[in-house]
Amino acid sequence: MPVLAAGEDVVIAPPEEGSVSREEGLAAWERIYEVASHPRCANCHVGEDNLPMWSGPSYGETRPHGMNIDGGESRIGAEYVPCQTCHAYNETGGNNGAHEAPQVADSWHLAPVEMQWFGKSSVEICNQLRDPERNGGQDHVELAEHLGHGPLVSWGWAPGGGREPAPYSLQAHIDDMLAWGVAGFPCEND
Repeated sequence: MPVLAAGEDVVIAPPEEGSVSREEGLAAWERIYEVASHPRCANCHVGEDNLPMWSGPSYGETRPHGMNIDGGESRIGAEYVPCQTCHAYNETGGNNGAHEAPQVADSWHLAPVEMQWFGKSSVEICNQLRDPERNGGQDHVELAEHLGHGPLVSWGWAPGGGREPAPYSLQAHIDDMLAWGVAGFPCEND
């Protein structure tokens, strides 16, 4: 039975086991990688340097986030300038102006360092996401449920201010994650 993700208009409905071929799983992975490597996602999925990035069509040259922002070990900037200083949610939002700090009704933060995607290849991210030692012990359904929870993830598909949204739709991304898992998490290097 499909499960509605909390607070989102998406459905978590895995395909039946054995119903997705390796080729279909690899095709789903290619679309997942398009999303994971897209600036809406990858810019905050950064490594141990804790520096969020500015990249994508509206930024010109790829570079670290302006104003010397450093997420610190907390990944929320608590040691320096907290992300919420500029990304604080308010009722009018900041998502309509091209140069306003994006806002969501959630705590703005960098992804855990173990989930670095910025600058990584498809094979690297594929192997990372399917490895329970590096993905928080999550299976494909739990990964899909993570995507369906919270406004920070869904903001990537509706960033406003002329920002390019993540490709496809959140529901299509969740469906691809589920299909990839049912296919056995195939990666190009298998």
